[in-house]
Amino acid sequence: MEPVISARQLGKCYRMRGLGPPTLFGALKETLRRRPPNLFWALRDVSFDIPAGRTVGVIGPNGSGKSSLLGLVTGTIQPTRGAVRTHGRISSLLELGAGFHPDLTGRENVFLNAAILGIAREDIRRRMDAIAEFAGLGEFLEMPVKHYSSGMYVRLGFAVAVEVDPDILLIDEVLAVGDLAFQLRCLDRIRDFQRRGKTILLVSHALQTVEEFCHEALLIHHGRVVASGPPPDVILEYIRHYMGEGGYLYTQEFGTRAVEFEQVTLRDGAGVETGVFTAGQALHVDIAYRCAQRIERPVFGYSLKTGNGLYLYGSNTQLAGYELPAIEGAGVIRLTLDPLPLLAGNFFLSLSVHSWDHAIQYHRREDWYPFAVRNPTQEPGLVRLAGTWSQPPAG
Repeated sequence: MEPVISARQLGKCYRMRGLGPPTLFGALKETLRRRPPNLFWALRDVSFDIPAGRTVGVIGPNGSGKSSLLGLVTGTIQPTRGAVRTHGRISSLLELGAGFHPDLTGRENVFLNAAILGIAREDIRRRMDAIAEFAGLGEFLEMPVKHYSSGMYVRLGFAVAVEVDPDILLIDEVLAVGDLAFQLRCLDRIRDFQRRGKTILLVSHALQTVEEFCHEALLIHHGRVVASGPPPDVILEYIRHYMGEGGYLYTQEFGTRAVEFEQVTLRDGAGVETGVFTAGQALHVDIAYRCAQRIERPVFGYSLKTGNGLYLYGSNTQLAGYELPAIEGAGVIRLTLDPLPLLAGNFFLSLSVHSWDHAIQYHRREDWYPFAVRNPTQEPGLVRLAGTWSQPPAG
């Protein structure tokens, strides 16, 4: 099957200029100095094929080249090297509302934006009710868009883009804008596109969304594709090696270091060190620490977040009723989750140790330890609840 998006040795280079507007004298001076140009490669040697009907997620730290890639695919940016070819009508959700005229109403801008996308006016007139309903702007549709909020811009732009019935849909992080109800409508529309065999290229920091919706993922770092394949594997590679460089989660470390984590090891139920666990099995966290002084009644704690930064749970030895009278020197404390209640996904473990009264934070590592969970069952969701079914006697 011929791919609908094909990239070969794709590269985009920008010339880095100094501060201040360029002048003829400045350009002449730089020419006489014969200095080599200061170049920045946003993308370099990127190659991939995307067959029809596939949804591919593009992930990576901020500034890695993800948006440049979408710009090259949609044709708003021209490549410095290589080529990208597409087959079919493209609708891009890159800079929604960029073509809106501030003095025109929302309704007038729908016709303007559709004309830019090559859609006949009659087609848009027939679809206007659906566009207005999806955007959910009500009477604001008759207001000049210069009075719109950024969220209203996105809602109207998304409504127009998805109504053109494209073969290829390009999405760049726009799902992070708008209220929850609008985001859910967008995700439902993406599911509808998938059922209809559309091809989708999605850039997002929302890792759980990429894992849920995408057939394949590309990891871009410093302008190069460093990993590609099934989303769970690529996402795990990302959070293990690059997550601290950008995205929704940022690793943090602070504290007095009167107690310090020296080594933290994640093990499965058999005691094997790993970063991938099975839902319903055991997860052990061995925390090796060292004290600079004797610490009375320390409290060790932990918390869990999803790859999207959603806080799931947190607890500590104090809340669990496990009191440590004192610690000094080197030691190890173990946290065990057995059975592991998490279902399929990528997660972050945070660890802390603080004083009994919570006044002193000795050491805290926030979102420091990534791991993945695989679920052999068909149960959907993030966690497994201990639910049971029964039939009480009638009457």
